[in-house]
Amino acid sequence: MNSRILAAAVGAVLITTLAGCGGGSAGSASQGTVAAQKVQVPIVISDASSEDWSLVGVKVLSIALLPQGGGTPVTVYTAPSPAPVSNLAQLDDIADLVNTASIPVGTYTGATLTLSANPGDITLAVAPDPESGFPVAPSTTIPSSQIQVQGAQGSAGNQTVSVNVKFDSPVTVSASQTTPVNLEFDLAHPAFIVEHLSPADAGNPVWAVDFHGPVHRHLVADITHLVLRHMYGTVSSVASDAKSITITKELPAIPIQSPETAVSTGQAVTILADAVNGTLYYDVDAKTQATITSFSGAAAPPAGKYVRVAARYQPDGTLVATRVWVSSSFNSVWIGPEGHVVHVDATHARIFISNDAGRPVPVVVDANTQFFFANPATPASATTPIGTGPGFLGAPNFVRGFKVHLSVVDPLATPLIAQTVDIESADFDGRISNSTMSGFTLTRGFATMTDGYSVTLPYISSTTANGQDGQGNAVSGFKYWDFAFPTLATSGTNATSDFVAATSDSVNFGGAAGQVHAFGRSHATWGDPANATGWSAPWVVLMPTPLPRGTVTSGLNGNAFTMAVMGGTTPATVTVNTASGSATLVYQVDRSNGIVTVSAEDITTNAGLAALSSGLVVGAPVKVYGVPQADGTLKAYALVYFTGTLPTG
Repeated sequence: MNSRILAAAVGAVLITTLAGCGGGSAGSASQGTVAAQKVQVPIVISDASSEDWSLVGVKVLSIALLPQGGGTPVTVYTAPSPAPVSNLAQLDDIADLVNTASIPVGTYTGATLTLSANPGDITLAVAPDPESGFPVAPSTTIPSSQIQVQGAQGSAGNQTVSVNVKFDSPVTVSASQTTPVNLEFDLAHPAFIVEHLSPADAGNPVWAVDFHGPVHRHLVADITHLVLRHMYGTVSSVASDAKSITITKELPAIPIQSPETAVSTGQAVTILADAVNGTLYYDVDAKTQATITSFSGAAAPPAGKYVRVAARYQPDGTLVATRVWVSSSFNSVWIGPEGHVVHVDATHARIFISNDAGRPVPVVVDANTQFFFANPATPASATTPIGTGPGFLGAPNFVRGFKVHLSVVDPLATPLIAQTVDIESADFDGRISNSTMSGFTLTRGFATMTDGYSVTLPYISSTTANGQDGQGNAVSGFKYWDFAFPTLATSGTNATSDFVAATSDSVNFGGAAGQVHAFGRSHATWGDPANATGWSAPWVVLMPTPLPRGTVTSGLNGNAFTMAVMGGTTPATVTVNTASGSATLVYQVDRSNGIVTVSAEDITTNAGLAALSSGLVVGAPVKVYGVPQADGTLKAYALVYFTGTLPTG
């Protein structure tokens, strides 16, 4: 299994934001009866990134919500035919609007997602610079014959996989409030993408993709803080009052083409101009730029024109454009590279962006290039650059791992020159050190590129609003949580002191493996009162530090075992938790007759604990993700053990 699969914090999100429309009686669904009144539901999808993948393509066929007490599931999304491919690797904790549905008010306790599971429906492409030891060459597209979808059902050509998600608490949808429901595909989940390489594979591992387990509900505190991915589409109409345009949403074809072509989703989306702060309007063909407050005059794109739109949600669920690019060619609005930054060359004023094909796209930063940070809670930030020119490149301002979307001066030029750089998420991660009451340091290295950094981030101000806690209470100031328990965030007066205590321990394997330290990830925010001209940390996810693949040196005894890792000289003790609600995630990976099966083991039960004990025999290969403890042990968040044909490497 890839040791960096757990490097992404919170993953792919299908957020059904149930926005109230007002008027009428909401009724009751407590006995499984769903009232007739309906509200509008914007449905979006988002994800976290992985250093190893530039493309994790999936086809979501449908989404249905499950009424409390039973009853007919309420379908909130049905894909067009053919179903478009969503690249989860491009949605780094940002959201992609896929539909707006009208559903009955009521109470819902779960959801069912249906995904296409035929050979070739799951697309994996390796990043330009994956982690050290990754078993596949950079920029390689994994053949469909090497991808196995767990739990696929149906006849050849019509295979699907259904994923049932039980909400941790019921969601009540009423006409008087906005209730976000966030269904999360967790790219960081240890069982989502499992690599198995046996001696017979000749360097071509089998990749098992398992949607059962990585999908769960995650709390969304405020729709207005949701960062949306840029939308593409064809203009259908301009409103008679010029306040909005309606587009037919489109996606670029995957795998990418040259020139790129549009794939229609069939979804109509209405987008308002920002009448208060202004919308930046770029005519790509004429190479002009203006600030508009309505779609009138020269800013009234005729029907049939292609657009790229950066937008934000308002509290009532409507969309407001912060920037709009218009062209007669889809390729021209698409060609501004979108992806993760894989290299920053400050010396030569260039950045390299990973595209969907896993190839780095070089872009020149000149004196006129403007950098923006997506902060929908502060509308003026959409039109106010946080930096300009090559001087902004490099740590701590602009580093590898950021998720960005660029516009270019001339889409036909070679090399491309960046006109604007939208920082959609400022992702800092790495080893945590020097934790104090005022901030902490993240140190990050990479396999081949010279992009490593050590950045000290202050905590956001204690008075800065920072979403909600797991009970729905408003939070101010810094917070943190353990990877496996996002609803149990530590916030409030003691958050910083608790964080300092939680990040000061290590486990020592000796030799080349050395010490294992706390590892974390944060999406920083720009311009907080704590750091008005730089980045601050609103939160940190304490990530399970991935260990190299190892072997068991002594079996399970009292919920602990010892293991040795590659490059280490000293076995270390690993503990597992068997308490319900916080138990270690345990998976058995078995390979028999070329078929890889990933099975979850519930170690809160006697049977599950017995299966784990039988699997952790001396010499068994294991993969562990955990957090160092003060006593020198490693608390396992996730544990994978292998049976059958054993993996190599």
